[in-house]
Amino acid sequence: MNVTIDSNSGFCFGVVYAIQMAEDELDANGKLYCLGDIVHNNMEVDRLRAKGLQIIDHNELANLHDCKVLIRAHGEPPSTYELALKNNIELIDASCPVVLKLQNRVKTSFEGINDDAQIVIYGQPGHAEVNGLVGQTDGRAIVVFEEKDLDNIDYSKPVHFFSQTTKSTIGFEKMVQSIQERILKFKGSLEENDFFTNDTLCRQVSNREPQLKRFSAVYDVVVFVSGRKSSNGKALYNVCKSINPNTYFVSSADEIEAAWLDGVKSVGIAGATSTPMWLMEQVKEKIEQVGLLLENH
Repeated sequence: MNVTIDSNSGFCFGVVYAIQMAEDELDANGKLYCLGDIVHNNMEVDRLRAKGLQIIDHNELANLHDCKVLIRAHGEPPSTYELALKNNIELIDASCPVVLKLQNRVKTSFEGINDDAQIVIYGQPGHAEVNGLVGQTDGRAIVVFEEKDLDNIDYSKPVHFFSQTTKSTIGFEKMVQSIQERILKFKGSLEENDFFTNDTLCRQVSNREPQLKRFSAVYDVVVFVSGRKSSNGKALYNVCKSINPNTYFVSSADEIEAAWLDGVKSVGIAGATSTPMWLMEQVKEKIEQVGLLLENH
């Protein structure tokens, strides 16, 4: 059985940067608070927790003083920085540069519009990155995740449209088209100042879609490795599944089922931007072990 790991899968540079900053601090001091899971992968979080990383939420942050706290790649709203200053907390800011650039664009757009316009963000409600973006608008941005959410937009007013960096290109383009159609239906025309589109997708993530489509088509079976909290993982898994129906989602090597591999000659392993390479290596090793058992029966 030929088992291959997709060379384009695994941590994006933003996650690599955050984990490196955490490990540097843990190696030096043996303890570090992190605001939320450093990455949406429970196996990697457990590995870092064993080194001294302590995951906290915003309520716990409010009760901390005189310590160090890591801000993960997803970024944070302005209120988090204000609280840290008030409580004498040293922030180790590992916000992804792509996310920081997007936050600045949303903030600049919000400050430049009047009450007649709206900031609309395509993203997962409650996601850390989305919360950080909404925070740039004093909580006034409208978050849309699916078609029905577009009912919350007032089409008599201009729309400034942004996207969470890890959303799919296809989903973003569909939302743009739907908003344009609704403005046209409401106003009878679509003028230049009615709709401002900002393509703020991370290309390191969105470029993985065409890469994964090519990868998934080559193998009898695809095993997609990701934490179940990862929105990016869910999206990229569906990309693989759309090309290869024999695609299976696992969060660890223990979830591999022999039935998936019976009579199979080739297996491709892919992962999310939050999936560590060591975890994909473990999955590969397990698949090869199961493959040998099946061959010997």
